[in-house]
Amino acid sequence: MAATGFGQVQRKTVNQFNAWYMYFGDHKVSDKWGVHLEAQIRRHGLIDEGQQLLLRTGINYHFTNNVFATVGYGFIETYPYGELPSRATFPEHRIWEQVQVKNQMGVVEFVSRFRLEQRYSKLPVLVNDVYKPGDAVYTNRFRLLNRFSVPFKGKTIEDGSFYISVYDEFMINYGKNAGYNIFDQNRAYLALGYKIPMLGRLEVGYLNQLGFKGNGIDVENNHTLQIGLASTLDFYKK
Repeated sequence: MAATGFGQVQRKTVNQFNAWYMYFGDHKVSDKWGVHLEAQIRRHGLIDEGQQLLLRTGINYHFTNNVFATVGYGFIETYPYGELPSRATFPEHRIWEQVQVKNQMGVVEFVSRFRLEQRYSKLPVLVNDVYKPGDAVYTNRFRLLNRFSVPFKGKTIEDGSFYISVYDEFMINYGKNAGYNIFDQNRAYLALGYKIPMLGRLEVGYLNQLGFKGNGIDVENNHTLQIGLASTLDFYKK
């Protein structure tokens, strides 16, 4: 645990271990249009207690084979967990928009993702001496992710390829209810991946999630196991 700060405000950082089990699907239903399907079960410890449940869906529009945009909806439920638990379980409803661009630079596959989120979080409030979800608080967040992936053999990631992938994503709060921390969190990731023929990519990796709480004091340094399947199975039959 470490404490640093500005003036009299002392930051408190806790180190925790979590595990995220994830499915991402981007499936074409026509030449230009597709659907995004996503589910994440996030646990504190390997399976010990709930951290979050995240369900996300959206509509994709493909400008080219390497550029697409998405508009969607997400439901997130956050549970009390770890050393800095929330007062109670609470839900969040989220609208989101993004653009994703993929490029090939020699043997390096480079993906950039730009995302905006409009968040309606029913943060816990005290009601008759019991904490319960309150009225929805509206906030905005911007996210930027850059991912680099390299196959162990060959010049591109093909069916049956093993590869290594790294990314960094930072998140910035903005707008009226941004709170004490404009900087929300940073995620740094390293994983081993395998491209399953016809289905998609399976990755097992380590995520360092550095998250700043809305009180401006508490910081979570979360060491996270990630197991994820990202499928691009095509629902479109030409």
